[in-house]
Amino acid sequence: MSTVAGAAKPYYFVPQPSHWPILGSCALLLMGTGAAFWFNGYPAGPWLVFAGFCVLLVMLFGWFGTVIRESIAGFYNKQVDRSFRMGMLWFIFSEVMFFAAFFGALFYARNFAVQWLGGEGDGVLTNEYLWTDFGPAWPTNGPGNVGGRFETIPAWGVPLLNTLILLSSGVTVTIAHHALRAGQRAKLIGFLAATVGLGALFVYFQAHEYAHAYGHLNLTLGSGVYGSTFFMLTGFHGMHVTLGAIMLTVILFRCIRGHFDKEHHFAFEAVAWYWHFVDVVWLGLFMFVYVL
Repeated sequence: MSTVAGAAKPYYFVPQPSHWPILGSCALLLMGTGAAFWFNGYPAGPWLVFAGFCVLLVMLFGWFGTVIRESIAGFYNKQVDRSFRMGMLWFIFSEVMFFAAFFGALFYARNFAVQWLGGEGDGVLTNEYLWTDFGPAWPTNGPGNVGGRFETIPAWGVPLLNTLILLSSGVTVTIAHHALRAGQRAKLIGFLAATVGLGALFVYFQAHEYAHAYGHLNLTLGSGVYGSTFFMLTGFHGMHVTLGAIMLTVILFRCIRGHFDKEHHFAFEAVAWYWHFVDVVWLGLFMFVYVL
């Protein structure tokens, strides 16, 4: 496996002024404006969103390509590596708080709002005069039977299968990491490719689950508080799995091209951290959304 070219500089590397940040800002502006137009029925909306997404892809490929070339050229020393690690840790922390807010919303709705509307505590009068037929049971679509009757997805079907898939992917990416540190190129590429495949399989089964929920169970985003919290948590997690699988695919191609060695492979480690974070979040989802 080839090593990083060049010797790391003794000073902290400061990149040259770049046009990529402003290009990314323009992409987000296009997508935000297009979304606003789209939601209000203007025909230009979808096209603006698509254009912004294309510009965003160009920015991502260009900016990350620049960083990769700088890394291969040996511009990054231990100080820069430490900065990258701290940045990734803070990013994962922000993701932890992101999901904590959604888990908190689920906890509040289930253990406080629903109970109050059902007549417990100070909600006696509310239940007596407004929602006399509402009982504090979970799952519920709330007072008024918002969205109509629905069925939930059994935990021991596709959700359990997806749990096993994600846990297996955590094992395969760990084996790939150990293979990288041991200089075992074929083993690294094989297990990393398996991780990418397992991630794609998870997304496929989740899409199948969504289609079944909408088509046969009447479980939709409009199914009151249960539907909104269910799709909010599982949907955002599915988006994170998709992004993680894309990042793992990029790392796989970099491994094939020999961009990493035993000592210099932080990009691999960062994506592995992210993937393990996705695994842990899913375990919480499986327990609090599907099982309990």
